Amino acid sequence: MRARGAKKKGTQVKIKEFPDVVSVRESLQKGNAAVKLSCLIMGAGNIRYRQFIKGILFLAAEVIYILFMIMFGAGTLVGLTTLGTQTTQEVFNEAKQIYEYTQGDNSMLFLLYGVATIFITLGFFIIWRTNVKSAYTQQKRTEEGKKVLTLKEDLKSLLDKRLNSTLLFFPTLCIVIFTILPLVFMICMAFTNYDRNHQPPGQLFDWVGLVNFEKILDSGSGLGYAFWHILGWTFVWAIAATFLNYIIGMILAMIINWKETRCKGFWRFIFVLSIAVPQFVSLLIMRTMLQEQGAINVLLQNLGLIDSALPFWTNATWARVTIIVVNLWIGIPFTILQVTGILQNIPAELYESAKMDGAGPVTIFFKITLPYMLFVTAPYLITQFIGNINNFNVIYLLTEGGPATMSYYNGTGGKTDLLVTWLYKLTIDFNDYNYGAVIGILTFVICAVLALATYRRTGSYKNEEGFQ
Repeated sequence: MRARGAKKKGTQVKIKEFPDVVSVRESLQKGNAAVKLSCLIMGAGNIRYRQFIKGILFLAAEVIYILFMIMFGAGTLVGLTTLGTQTTQEVFNEAKQIYEYTQGDNSMLFLLYGVATIFITLGFFIIWRTNVKSAYTQQKRTEEGKKVLTLKEDLKSLLDKRLNSTLLFFPTLCIVIFTILPLVFMICMAFTNYDRNHQPPGQLFDWVGLVNFEKILDSGSGLGYAFWHILGWTFVWAIAATFLNYIIGMILAMIINWKETRCKGFWRFIFVLSIAVPQFVSLLIMRTMLQEQGAINVLLQNLGLIDSALPFWTNATWARVTIIVVNLWIGIPFTILQVTGILQNIPAELYESAKMDGAGPVTIFFKITLPYMLFVTAPYLITQFIGNINNFNVIYLLTEGGPATMSYYNGTGGKTDLLVTWLYKLTIDFNDYNYGAVIGILTFVICAVLALATYRRTGSYKNEEGFQ
C-alpha cells in the first residue's frame, strides 16, 4: 500500500511539474504587472523572468508587424474596402503629341493583399496569445519555486512533450497559405461584380453584396434558368453514375466470386485491365470512336444496321446517355475490386445458417450479402456520389459540356455541363469570376450538406462495430 501511495504521489508531482497549459483569460486575470505589460510590449514578461532571447523574439515580431502595418498593411485594408478608385486613364502628351495611358488601380490585387493582411493579422494574434501565456507560465513556475525554463529547455520540449505541435506547424502553415487563403480570396469574389465587364486594371470591380446569389438563384433570370437546369442534370448524372456503377459492379463481382465460375483470376484481370490505362486516354479514345464519322458509326453503317450516323454527341439525350454508359466502363472495375474483397470477408457461417433455415438465393442476398456490403461501402458510396457531382474529367473530355444551347445564359453552358464544368467555362472562357465563385460556394454547400446528412444516417456511423 505504501508503494502504491508513493507511486501515486510521485505521479502527481510529475504532472504539476509542467503547468504550461494555461488560458489567456487566466493569464490576464492572475498575471502580475509584467504579464499584463506583455499585452502591450510583447516579450516584457519573458524578459522579466530572464528569458531574454525568447522575449526579444516576441518583441521583434511585434515591431515587424507594426512596421508592416504602417508601411503596407493599413493601406491594403483600406484598399480592401474600396477595391480601388483610379481607373486606367488616357492622357494626351503634348510634348510627344501622342496619347499615353496612366496605370490605374488593380482591384484583384487590392482584394488579394487585403485578405493576406487579415491572415497576417490573425497570425500575429496567435503569436500575441503565445507571448501572454508564456509570460504567465514563467510567473507560475517562479511562484511555485521552480526553475524558469531556459531557451534550450524550451526548444528541447518542442522535440519531447510538444512534439505534436512541432510536427504539425509546417503542414498547418502550408494549408493556411496554399488552401485556406486562396479559398477565402475566391469566396470574396462572389460578393463583387468581377465579371467580363469589370476586368482590372482597365476597369475596377466593387462589392455588390448578395446580388450575384440573387441572380443565380432566381429561376426567372437567364443565369438562374441555366443554374437550376444544370443542377438538375448534375444530380441525375451523379445518381446514375454512382449507383449504376455500384449495382452492376456488385453483380459482376458476385458472378465472378461464385463457386461454379471458372478462371476467376482471368475474369478479374479482364475487368481490371481498364484501370491500367489512364482515364483521359480511355475517354479521348471513346470520344473519337463515337464521333459522327467515328469508328462506331462507320462500322454500323457498313454493316447496314443504320442509314445515318447516330447523334452520340450532337443530341442532348443521346449525349447524356452515352456519357453514363462510357462512365460504366471506367467505374465498374473499381467497384469490382472493392466488392470482391468484401464478399470474401463475409463470414461463411451466415450463409450456412441461412441455408439450413431454408433461405433461397434471393433472400440470402437481400438479408445477408447486400446489408453487409452497404454497411461497409456506405462511406465509399457517399464519396463516390460527391466525386461524381464534381466529375470534371468525364464530362469535359467527352463532350466539353455540349451540345451547346443559347438558353443557358447566352450559350455559356451546354446540355451535358455539370456545375463544375459550367463554372470552368464561366471563369476561363467568359471571365465571369463572380458567378463562378458563387457556383463554387453553392456546390460546396450542397456537397457538404448531402455528405454529412447521409453519413450520419448510415449503419457505419450509428453502429460502427455492428459487423465485427
